[in-house]
Amino acid sequence: MGAKREVELKLELAKAGQQKLKGAPAPEGFAAERAVTRTLRSIYFDTPDQALRKAKWSLRVRRVGRKWVQTVKAGTGVTGGMSRPREAEVEVAGPAPDLTLILEPSMREGLWQLIDGQPLAPVFETAMRRTIRIFTRESDGSTIEMALDAGEIVAGEKRQALFEAELELKSGDPAALFELAGRLPALAGARFSRLSKAGRGYALAGGEQPLAGPVNATEASLAADTAIGPAFCAILLSCMDQIAGNRDAVLDSDAPEGPHQLRVGLRRLRSALKVHHPLLDPGTRKELDAAARDLALAVGDLRDLDVLVDEIVEPAMAVARLGPDTALLDDAGLVRRVEAARLAARRSLREQLSGPAVNELLFRLGALAHGAGWREGEEDGKEDAAGDTTVGAFAVEALEKRWKSAARLAARMDELTLEERHDLRKELKKLRYAVEFFRSAWPARKVKPFLARLKTLQDVFGYLNDVVMAGKLAGMIAAVGSRPQVGPQVETALAAGFVLGWHEARAARAFENARTLWDETKRARRFWRD
Repeated sequence: MGAKREVELKLELAKAGQQKLKGAPAPEGFAAERAVTRTLRSIYFDTPDQALRKAKWSLRVRRVGRKWVQTVKAGTGVTGGMSRPREAEVEVAGPAPDLTLILEPSMREGLWQLIDGQPLAPVFETAMRRTIRIFTRESDGSTIEMALDAGEIVAGEKRQALFEAELELKSGDPAALFELAGRLPALAGARFSRLSKAGRGYALAGGEQPLAGPVNATEASLAADTAIGPAFCAILLSCMDQIAGNRDAVLDSDAPEGPHQLRVGLRRLRSALKVHHPLLDPGTRKELDAAARDLALAVGDLRDLDVLVDEIVEPAMAVARLGPDTALLDDAGLVRRVEAARLAARRSLREQLSGPAVNELLFRLGALAHGAGWREGEEDGKEDAAGDTTVGAFAVEALEKRWKSAARLAARMDELTLEERHDLRKELKKLRYAVEFFRSAWPARKVKPFLARLKTLQDVFGYLNDVVMAGKLAGMIAAVGSRPQVGPQVETALAAGFVLGWHEARAARAFENARTLWDETKRARRFWRD
């Protein structure tokens, strides 16, 4: 068998969720065959220095009934729950691999080069009870295989239980895979897998603990002559991966970087939807933007409190503790009050992230990234040809539009209200995200200076906005003033007043710096105009 490109969605869910999926009726618009269950034993091989793992390849031999099937996969990473490896399968005589039987030349030669004469040995095994259901979308015949795996990974004396659902497109439209996932209620609370079975097995064998950590944005590498349609899909998948990964980071850790990166991912998504609106059905864009906005508001509540504690209260109180009147300031009481609010916000956000809204958004994004919800036909009597535009041409227009939106507000910088300063900050963010989306279409030497100025300017306005948040401290004190266990209210109010006054003095200097930075940015060469 030659190499083929798989399209898989990998999800982690509890055993109870698997049981529901086994007998669930086919959702509307789909037909389903009866479930079939079988036992699978898979042995994964690698070289002593794990050359295959390092190259994101995997080699396994699997017992299927009375047969042994060898599978080579190239590109085994998981992004936003999605896996798209190249794969080559062939039947072999027994549990040992036989590389001479690989029919696809590029896969066979690539594997030989990676191994480089080293011996292959088993690294770990998986033992699974796999239940398979085949779903067919009635509108076009697209076929999806749902595999429910329940079992364990074994590496020497180490064992790890695994319950997973894999949806693999067997034929037809990839968007059908996400449509099916969104219509199966048992998947509403499932987590997107961050690791393949091979990734989990290697981690177990090496004694690693692959805990969920913050996921930064990955920039799509887009040539200027790339069609904007595929480019937008790559940007969407990047946003999807950042949102899914940081959902796990918030659920698994109290570290502030998880909420920060989750909010960044949601903001990038909203910016991407706005920038690429000519490609999209207006109703689809509006619904997705609203879903991302609602989630971002919940994330923002926690992120704002993280900033309030770590970047507003703590730095100011560190200065206050060095002064002569420190005994008059109940800094511990102030921190406890803000921490109480942060704890409540984290609890509320985790409840929301464990509900169906996040997966509903992610499944819809996955479908959108594969063509569902795009603008069709004509609008206002004119054919919409935006999808045929190149990245270079599309980006010039998009960046110019974002620049003008920011420049209109910045021209009135001295007159801006606090709310308008916040609006300017948001416009600068939108411009920065647009630059980052399309930066690979220009030489780095042209983009970096402009982007560096933009980031610095955005940081200054970010600090000014954080100082505005410090005004919330008085309200927090009043809200819990009847609870004596959190500290004397007068001393706590004095501490809050010190924090606000200290930052307001620094904010005045920061605003002067913002004026200078904007003048420099305005005079800087705008790379997209070259």
